[in-house]
Amino acid sequence: MTVVAQLQDASRVYPMGNTIVRALDGVDLAFERGSYTAIMGASGSGKSTMLNILGCLDRPSTGKYMLGGRDVSDLEDDELSRERNQRLGFVFQAYNLIPHLTVLENIEVPMEYGDVPPHEARERSIALATRMGLADRLDHRPNELSGGQQQRVAIARSLANDPVILLADEPTGNLDSKTGKEILALLDELNAAGRTLIIVTHDPKVGARAHRTVHMRDGRILRIDENGASA
Repeated sequence: MTVVAQLQDASRVYPMGNTIVRALDGVDLAFERGSYTAIMGASGSGKSTMLNILGCLDRPSTGKYMLGGRDVSDLEDDELSRERNQRLGFVFQAYNLIPHLTVLENIEVPMEYGDVPPHEARERSIALATRMGLADRLDHRPNELSGGQQQRVAIARSLANDPVILLADEPTGNLDSKTGKEILALLDELNAAGRTLIIVTHDPKVGARAHRTVHMRDGRILRIDENGASA
């Protein structure tokens, strides 16, 4: 299998007063193409720090982050942003949609930074919205949508540039149980179609849907459960 992302002895430290906090502490972890990984742990365990580094929103203080075979740890900010926009898609708990834009316009946003011609961006956005069951909501704004519909827009937006990896941070955290299951089923479908998924969650039932669950504690990997076996 092809490794699409890999942390190599990656640590992230933050100064806090006179002390140094090790949010991530010497982590080695590889992600294969088409894999589905859940990252779990209590608050302060390092799971969000790991996701930020994997998403090129932060950098390791020491060690390496290899993305698509390239060490992106020391890239300049503009180059790192380009890697993030081209290779990664994001789904957040709070959806992070732009309030004054329509469904179609929200989905188009990542393509504006990827030099996709406007007509192609519009066609791709319509196709993604339709795939997410939003064909009758194209001109609606976020405040006219349910939470589940907003998250579907967020997933469509995350796929706009055909990313190598889809990262999700508590994607069902703001949804009721029924809608949450629908979103998780949608993520399952994307993975079954070959998309690499990395999801941060506090819910063991969500983690159990993944191929493996990485349990974090104090910035380190406590253990890894293969085939989604929960703790």
